[in-house]
Amino acid sequence: MTNLPDDTTLTEAGLAPDHKGRILLIACGALAHEVLAVVKANGWTHMDLQCLPAKLHLYPDKITDEVARVVAESRAAYQSMFVLYADCGTGGQLQEKCKKLGVEMLEGPHCYSFFEGNAQFATHLDTEFTAFYLTDFLVRQFDAFVWKPMGLDRHPQLRDMYFGNYTKLVYQAQTDDPTLDAKAEDCARRLGLEYERRFTGYGDLATALEQVARA
Repeated sequence: MTNLPDDTTLTEAGLAPDHKGRILLIACGALAHEVLAVVKANGWTHMDLQCLPAKLHLYPDKITDEVARVVAESRAAYQSMFVLYADCGTGGQLQEKCKKLGVEMLEGPHCYSFFEGNAQFATHLDTEFTAFYLTDFLVRQFDAFVWKPMGLDRHPQLRDMYFGNYTKLVYQAQTDDPTLDAKAEDCARRLGLEYERRFTGYGDLATALEQVARA
């Protein structure tokens, strides 16, 4: 599946007819591939997807306002909306805003949790506090979202400052892709961390989308 620009909808991606009375999924751009994959696999044709830029995760204080903006702009055109963000560093602000706006959202602190399954992820919080997690998206975009923003491309000596307290890199694989596996292992090598691959599939993201689709 090709990369999709921000604000791409399922209709524009050729996965849904163009008509009203639909469900709008408001998602982080980092979830575009995964959301489209789940929707297409299930044949759900009554959903549109609008993605906000994945780079908002570099500025989590802006996520809540951006989600609220899309909700306000889209409310008249959709029967219902669902926010495909977890807390994502907003300190509970996104959840409070969604409650006020009357829209539901994904449960969990972040995508690492809901991809693995929030209940399962919670079982090893006390034992994996020195783990650094990557998803399919972050493996693909490792340089753009990790290596360069942290200045490691220019100042590799910063590696110990940022990652000296980490012990391993856990790649939460949504798909079975040998190319991504190899790239994730290389990310661990570059960071000087042990490597673990953990296949999660789509976890609670798929469960939540199924509930929305049935509703």
